Amino acid sequence: MNLDAWLDIQPAKKLYTIKEASRILTKKFGREIKEHNISYLVQYGRVNKYKIKNRVYVDIDEVENYYKKLFFEKRKEWEEKLGFKLDWDLAFDLLSEKERTKHVHGIHPYKGKFIPQLVEYFLKRHFNVGDIIIDPFMGSGTTLVQCMEMGINSIGIDISPFNCLIAEVKLQKYDIQKLKKILLDMLNKTREFSKNLGDDEFVKEIDKLIEKYNKKYFTLEYKRKLSKKEIDEDNYSEKIMEMFYLEYGKLKEKYYKNDDVFDDIFRDKPFLYKWYSPRIRAELNFYLNLLNDCKDETIKKVAMIILSRTARSVRGTTHFDLATLKEPVFDPYYCYKHKKICRPVQTILRHLEEYTYDVISRIEEFSKIRKDAYYLIINGDSRTVDIEEELKKHPNFYELYENKKIDGIFTSPPYLGQIDYHEQHAYAYELFDIPRLDELEIGPKFKGSSKKAQKEYIDDISDVLINMKRFLKEDAKIFIVVNDKKNLYKEIFEKSGLILVREFKRPVLNRTERDRNPYYESIFELKMGE
Repeated sequence: MNLDAWLDIQPAKKLYTIKEASRILTKKFGREIKEHNISYLVQYGRVNKYKIKNRVYVDIDEVENYYKKLFFEKRKEWEEKLGFKLDWDLAFDLLSEKERTKHVHGIHPYKGKFIPQLVEYFLKRHFNVGDIIIDPFMGSGTTLVQCMEMGINSIGIDISPFNCLIAEVKLQKYDIQKLKKILLDMLNKTREFSKNLGDDEFVKEIDKLIEKYNKKYFTLEYKRKLSKKEIDEDNYSEKIMEMFYLEYGKLKEKYYKNDDVFDDIFRDKPFLYKWYSPRIRAELNFYLNLLNDCKDETIKKVAMIILSRTARSVRGTTHFDLATLKEPVFDPYYCYKHKKICRPVQTILRHLEEYTYDVISRIEEFSKIRKDAYYLIINGDSRTVDIEEELKKHPNFYELYENKKIDGIFTSPPYLGQIDYHEQHAYAYELFDIPRLDELEIGPKFKGSSKKAQKEYIDDISDVLINMKRFLKEDAKIFIVVNDKKNLYKEIFEKSGLILVREFKRPVLNRTERDRNPYYESIFELKMGE
C-alpha cells in the first residue's frame, strides 16, 4: 500500500499497529489483550491486515467488534444453551499456547491434562508454602510441577508407567551442562545417519508443489471467507486436492525408491510398523540404540521423552487427527487445522532437533524458578496404594508427613469413556518395551459409557477417594476437576463420605477438536464428612 492509498483509507478505518491495538483494547476492556492474540486473528483471517511500508496494521473497530462478540455475545450464547452461568474468570481464554505449556509443562504432549494456570489459581487461594498436596490421578504431573514452582510438597500417583516417566523427567534435577553435551551428541550422530538415507530431492519437490498450491488456492483471503462461511470448505478443498494429486502422482513415479532394506525394522511392534514410514522407522531405531547405550540413567530418561515426543509428531497421520488416530496417511492432504495443504513428516530430523533444544531449554528454565520442596511419584493403583509405606522409603519427606499429614487434593480424574490413557502413547510403550496396564485404567474409552461402565466408574473413583482420605488432615481441602455430563459425582461424593462446598463451572474455549459446541468443566470444592 502506498502513501496515497494510506491517506485515503485512514479516515474510513482507524488503523493501528498490533502493539498499539493491544494497548488500546486492553485499556478499553479491562483485561489483557496481548499482541499475540491479535496476531492470531490476522494469521487466521479473523480480521483484515493492512501492510504499509512493511508494517502490519489492523482496523481497531474490526478487532474491537471481534472481542465484543467473544466476551459478551459468546458468553450469552453459551449460557443460554447450557442453561446456567459459567465462571468466565476460569476460562483463561486469552492465554497463548506458550503460556499454557510454560517451562516443563510442555515437555511432552498429553491428552486430557488441565492447564497449569487452573492449578495455580486454586493453590494460591487455598494452600500455603510447605503444605502437602496429593494428586491421585497424576497424569503427566501438572499438579506436581505447579506445586514445585510454588514451594508446595506433592505426591502423585498414576497407574501408567509412561505417565510416571513424563512426570519424573519434569521434576528431576539435572547437571545442565552434562545434559546438553550428551543429548546434542546423540542428535549429531542421528543427523549423520539420516544423511545417508537419501530422499532429500523428492521432499524438496513435494514442498515446492505444496507451496505453489497453497499460495494460489489457500490464501489469507480464503481463510477470511471461511471464517465468514462464504465457502464450503469440504467441496472447495476436495476439488483443489484432485488437481494436486495429478501432479503429485507424477513426482512419486519420478522418484520411486525401494524401501525393502528397512522392511524388518519394528516388524514385531504392530503400532510402530503401521503408523511410520520405512525411513522414519530406521531413524527412530538408530536413536533408540543410542539412548539405550547411555550410561547416565537420568539423562537416558530425558532422551526417552525426546524420542517419544518426536515419534508422536512423525506418525503417518494428519495434523487434525494427531489426538485420535484414524487411518495411516503418508501423502500430502488438505489440513482442516491449518486450512491449507500439509504433508506427513518424511524424516525425524527437524522434530528431533527442535525437541532436543526445546526440552533442554524447558528444563533449564524450570531449574531457575523451582523451589525447595519434596515430591514423590508413585507408579501404582490409587484405589489400593499405601502412601505411608511409599513415603517411608523417603525418610525426610515421611518425617514431614508424620508431623502434618496431607493438606489436600488437587486432581482431575479420567473422564468417563473419553480417553484410552495407555493407547494415546502406544508408540512409547512399544519403543521402550514398557508394560501396559490398560485393564487397570478407570473409565477408559474402550469400556464405553454404558450403565455398567458408569457403575464401575462410580465404584472406582469412590474407592480412590476413600483410600486417599486415610492420609488426609481432618480439615483437608479437596478440589476435583471433571466434566460430569453423566451426573455421577453426587453419588461418588456420597459413597466417599465427602461434602460438596462449592461447584465452579469453567468454560473450555481452546479445544483442539473440530466440535465447537459449548463445553465446560466442573471444579468441585469438597471437605471431609463428619
